[in-house]
Amino acid sequence: RLQVASAHAVHTSLRNCGDYVDSLPALVEEIPLIGCIPWQTKLIAPRVADVVASLTLDVLEAGHMQHRRVRHILMVARTVPNMLYGLEPGALVIVPGDREDILRACALAERNGSDLAGVLLTGGLQPDEGVHRLCATAFDFGLALLSTPWNTYTTANRVARMDVGLPRNDKARIEHTMEFVASHVDADRLLDNIHVSPEMHLSPAAFRYRLVQQARVAGKTIVLPEGDEPRTLEAACTCHEKGIAKCVLLAKESRVRHLAEARKLTLPADLEIIDPDSIRDRYISPMVALRRHKGLTSQMAEAQLEDNVVLGTMMLAADEVDGLVSGAVHTTANTVRPALQLIKTAPGARLVSSVFFMCLPDQVVVYGDCAINPDPDAEALADIAIQSADSASLFGIEPRVAMLSYSTGDSGKGADVEKVREATRLVREQRPDILVDGPLQYDAAANRDVAKTKAPHSKVAGRATVFVFPDLNTGNTTYKAVQRSAGVISIGPMLQGLKKPVNDLSRGALVDDIVYTIAITALQATQKASG
Repeated sequence: RLQVASAHAVHTSLRNCGDYVDSLPALVEEIPLIGCIPWQTKLIAPRVADVVASLTLDVLEAGHMQHRRVRHILMVARTVPNMLYGLEPGALVIVPGDREDILRACALAERNGSDLAGVLLTGGLQPDEGVHRLCATAFDFGLALLSTPWNTYTTANRVARMDVGLPRNDKARIEHTMEFVASHVDADRLLDNIHVSPEMHLSPAAFRYRLVQQARVAGKTIVLPEGDEPRTLEAACTCHEKGIAKCVLLAKESRVRHLAEARKLTLPADLEIIDPDSIRDRYISPMVALRRHKGLTSQMAEAQLEDNVVLGTMMLAADEVDGLVSGAVHTTANTVRPALQLIKTAPGARLVSSVFFMCLPDQVVVYGDCAINPDPDAEALADIAIQSADSASLFGIEPRVAMLSYSTGDSGKGADVEKVREATRLVREQRPDILVDGPLQYDAAANRDVAKTKAPHSKVAGRATVFVFPDLNTGNTTYKAVQRSAGVISIGPMLQGLKKPVNDLSRGALVDDIVYTIAITALQATQKASG
């Protein structure tokens, strides 16, 4: 257990103890200030689902109650104009069940991007069926509608007194707490006083902390084609506040400001907002020049540039930004296809591949390729392994590459195993600096006890940090199985092999997911610049 204390505070407390302080001055002066953790409401913000479970509330509409958090309570008795100030992200609105005017106001606020925690109707009263239907879109957007037989005062009192301790299954809040505490601890002083084994794994919290610190140093500019998407806007604001990257939003400024007002966000002064309609024309000729060999005409380019992802990709191709992040509302294909057509592969790369950073309980490992290449041959598989090892190194993970198969060593035969065996040989030949072994079964690659039996002489087995799957079917299935069944956070997919960094988001991405993807993209841009 790390006890964080201020020497000054301890000294002041001891001085108030009178005579006892005389015997302890030397001890007090030697107490180091390792960290000072500021108050943050987010650390104690329960999910709406936690409130429902704790108080046994009735759920009329679930919305996004498994993800949204209660930041503050708004107990309403006033008319609509006098309560609008409280319709902020994270507000749990507690109101008598017959105040349908308040419910309609909350539904409108939700549709305007306010992201309320939910509406809790009291007195056992429920809205008219027609009013309920009128608010249906807000429920689809994520607004939760709850009910209780208690009166409003009793309800507000019980919610306020609810235990806000950290639930064991609230992984997002646990991760945020760890990262927040880590970001306010003097890591250098802490490391000076403890012994760190060379075999110590890079934990998820340490990985994200290092990622943010390195992105700050990089100072890169990242374009966000989905600039008026609520999560993306909040992530951009966070990146500016923390100095992670300078973001460029492709969106109408009026729309962004309206969204920021609804979500109670303060737009940083240096956050750049560009109206796509004002710049599309300037990229028509450059795009035609890049794709003329494919028969692209000016009219075709103009039509394609109506897509903000294509527009952002052209900004990247023109070196006006350092990287691109998209995918909160677009498919992977929408994000990747323009990059393949306009950015193309880096020198020496045979293909574009992807990796996921899998945040296991005690370490971060790399999975590749789980998103792009359906059935790579031996040469392509070797290229994926080399790219994945280099990506691991870039992000502070010592690469020990396991080339995965259904058999280990010489135990299996067949075309699939031979492909992996040949790919392993090619990696060793092309990059003798990379520690690689294969074919290895997953358990032999990941578990030391199994490795002792199946591959006792391998320097990778049981210690692998980079897992290269033989095909997309295996890789995508495995990463999703681990992510969902074990409750593991995965960051990615991060694209590798492009001349310039472009990264895709899951359409279910949370704000923090987008922030870390922006940080990853910024760090990739440093590699491209130095390369």
